[in-house]
Amino acid sequence: MDNISIKKNFIKKKRTIGSYLRKLFILCFGACLYAAGLETFLIPNQIIDGGVVGISIMASYLTNMPFSLFMLVINLPFLYLGYKHIGKTFSISTIISIGLLSLWTEYFEPIAQVTDDYFLAAIFGGIVAGTGVGLIIRNSGSLDGTEIVAIIMDKRTTFSVGEVVLFFNIFILGAAGFVFGWDKAMYSLVAYFVISKMIDVVIKGLDESYAVMIVSDESDEIADALMSRLGRGVTFINGMGAYTGDPKKVIYCVVTRLEVDKLKEITIDKDENAFITINPVHDIVGGRFKKRSIH
Repeated sequence: MDNISIKKNFIKKKRTIGSYLRKLFILCFGACLYAAGLETFLIPNQIIDGGVVGISIMASYLTNMPFSLFMLVINLPFLYLGYKHIGKTFSISTIISIGLLSLWTEYFEPIAQVTDDYFLAAIFGGIVAGTGVGLIIRNSGSLDGTEIVAIIMDKRTTFSVGEVVLFFNIFILGAAGFVFGWDKAMYSLVAYFVISKMIDVVIKGLDESYAVMIVSDESDEIADALMSRLGRGVTFINGMGAYTGDPKKVIYCVVTRLEVDKLKEITIDKDENAFITINPVHDIVGGRFKKRSIH
């Protein structure tokens, strides 16, 4: 093997190790945030999250045994299912995340609660915990066995992941009403809603982006206008009308939520018969996606 090949392999290995360390750090930070949200806001006020976490909180309250112990034990069969049916990488990330969460909950447990106001605890605890869960999910991990079951059922049934998770959580949050009282169950529902929204924010970002495809006979003019007025790069995709057989230049462009209306305005101004499709984009990797002023 020549020196160039050895150098390339070394750089590739270094990048791989760096990516693993970065992922481990984010999983650790996400577990830390989630544990902080649970132990300093939610659990002291008897407010629960859904899934295995909610079951573990109630079991810990009823038995006076550590919350972290129930988290590990209850998740074990779900981890096995995840390894068998979803994949090795997902299972390893999930095991690491749950292990880190157990350690962090032990660390935060002696720390005094931030507030005894139930509503504030549900809101701010949900924000902190939801941010942590979002970071873990974004890095291919999970903290909840019910999500693993939901992913498996999504592949084998007509139910989506969200529908399956919601089905489980209806019963879990309902059980919280019998254990902690119905007022706490309602606050738990508020916390669950905030956590869900924060997960979406972390995964999708604060400023959502949209992929736009435009079919028009004035493709060149529209593309020039989008580049000059929106400051966005565009790509032409060669197409053909199925009915007429005429060649078409399809415009592909990615814009932010705030730029969608302006894009429509620019396009219709050039061709009122243009066909526009707009789809949400959950992540953007590479390329040049820089915002310039709209005019």
